[in-house]
Amino acid sequence: MCNKAKDWKSFYKGARVLVSGHTGFKGAWLCEWLLALGAKVHGFALEPPTTPALFDQLDLTRRMHSIIGDIRERRILGDVVRKVRPDFVFHLAAQSLVRRSYQEPYDTFSVNFSGTLNLLEELRLAGEACNVVVVTSDKCYESRLTQKAFRESDALGGYDCYSASKGAAEVLTSAYRRCFFSSDDSPVLISTARAGNVIGGGDWAKDRIIPDAMRSLLKGLPIPVRNPFATRPWQHVLEPLGGYLLLGARMSQGALESLLRSPTANAAAFNFGPSVESERTVQEVVEQVTRTWPGTWKTSYADKEPHESKWLSLDASRARQELGWSPVWKFSETIERTVNWYLNVSRDQSAAQHITADQINEHQDRFSSLITN
Repeated sequence: MCNKAKDWKSFYKGARVLVSGHTGFKGAWLCEWLLALGAKVHGFALEPPTTPALFDQLDLTRRMHSIIGDIRERRILGDVVRKVRPDFVFHLAAQSLVRRSYQEPYDTFSVNFSGTLNLLEELRLAGEACNVVVVTSDKCYESRLTQKAFRESDALGGYDCYSASKGAAEVLTSAYRRCFFSSDDSPVLISTARAGNVIGGGDWAKDRIIPDAMRSLLKGLPIPVRNPFATRPWQHVLEPLGGYLLLGARMSQGALESLLRSPTANAAAFNFGPSVESERTVQEVVEQVTRTWPGTWKTSYADKEPHESKWLSLDASRARQELGWSPVWKFSETIERTVNWYLNVSRDQSAAQHITADQINEHQDRFSSLITN
């Protein structure tokens, strides 16, 4: 176990942090948390991908340094890296929807692979001291028939274009780490984080069960459910984000040198998944949702559905052992806090920033106590 003597939060106070994909759902939550920690937050991403968008609801344009641009534009991205000179980079910019990857396969690979390549190359050329967390997905692993939780050493791959693009980003990052960032004199330390099926207030994306449920409930309609028996490791968005922040702090602390300098391919990869108790079917999710916000649901099959994995689970033992990380909220707590976010904001649009900050503070207090103990 790493040394936990120094408070992980202190590493971000006054630090320059670059978040790619800051206008997305996870990126906006991460920027809000970093601002609360006292970081100097810079973001680089396209315009918010949805209307409404959590980024806008939190008024982040006014509260951080937001740069609108395409991560596939390497020259522009390089200028940002050189100007910001980040102490930390959290790379979240991505095309993150499986179903969309069937409609836009080229763009999915272009953003998820080439965008990651651009960032790693610009960090290499900059040669500045920096702790980098590249965020991929639980879907980066090669599909298999056995219902066994994926570990970081398992084969990477992916049936669909989204999953394959995330597996490719992992292979790319591993190669850059071993070729350029693993020597003792490298100023850049790099790791990858694998998580998926995060839920929480402010997600307005298409083809995700919680946003679909919230839109339906707001209109008084039944919730459409495509795959009621698909099982996923459901977790609140703050769970993996806490993992990313703790991972960055441990990197800055120098507690992970042996892993990050290792020539082993997946030595610097970390899974962030919930406890077995939170591995539930989609049907269980919607039934839990309607306990907090009364409503109904219905199965909604299309004539031809694209392939999606029926079962996914992550083994987060490494994160527990090496970082001292563990999830905070149980399944019922996760659903309750998520639904309450939407309920409060539906009644008062100005409540988004307040309830988001309250949930971050609540989670952080319990998260920090678990790490300390």
